[in-house]
Amino acid sequence: MSRVDRAVSGIRHDRSMDPIRLGRQLRALRIPKGLRQEDVGVAAKLSRPTISRIERGTSQDVAIGVLVRVAAALGATVDVRLRWNGEQLDRLLDEAHARLVEAVVVLLRASGWDVAVEVSFSVWGERGSIDVFAYHRLTGIVLVVEVKSVVPDSQATIHGLDRKTRLAAKLAEERGWSCRGVARLLVVGASDTSRRRVGRLAATYDAAFPVRGVEIRRWIRDPRQPISGLMFLAFARKGSASAIATIRQRVRRRRRGSERPQRLANAQPESV
Repeated sequence: MSRVDRAVSGIRHDRSMDPIRLGRQLRALRIPKGLRQEDVGVAAKLSRPTISRIERGTSQDVAIGVLVRVAAALGATVDVRLRWNGEQLDRLLDEAHARLVEAVVVLLRASGWDVAVEVSFSVWGERGSIDVFAYHRLTGIVLVVEVKSVVPDSQATIHGLDRKTRLAAKLAEERGWSCRGVARLLVVGASDTSRRRVGRLAATYDAAFPVRGVEIRRWIRDPRQPISGLMFLAFARKGSASAIATIRQRVRRRRRGSERPQRLANAQPESV
């Protein structure tokens, strides 16, 4: 049995993707709604035998997209988790985010901003944290920066940034910053993939973040009034506190006689 076959076989032992448990959950949602398997099949554009097979717990060979459609027909969602070497996968993602935050900090400090990172807040019952919170003393502009190493869930990100921007004046006051206006900036790790994803939702992003590119860098140097902008920014180099460089990692076919690639655990995180 191949490694992939063993991994697929092992899914049934993973509680988060146990096909029997998943089937029972879907059935438990269906029956109280007064729906037949045929009804769910019509809503999900699947046959009744497929719905029956999933509910009986034989869904280990069913595509994830099919499970998502069945769950959506019942008003639910499917959460698939990827695991690798304990917490090391989370560390790779966290490192990508941290290096992008570092690049933002370097950029702002070079233009005279006071910068704080990972600013936790609890205001009027609302809790959360701001990736980068900055203040320009000459103009009194406060800046809320949301940092994403990949293109995020658009609606959730915009809503979250709206909320943080609304609370920013209060948070600035608590830090002794004399706030004359609040700006917001969504920073996304620079990559062709991220640009394509933003492009597919151009109307949404244009409405929420009309300021882009060179205009943002000019504004950072001289922030006369609040803006709402989106910026693609290259990651800071690993282990560097000042250098900023684009980091793209692709897997390419090895040339004959070349050295074996480094182990994944030692690789730098992807920017997308």
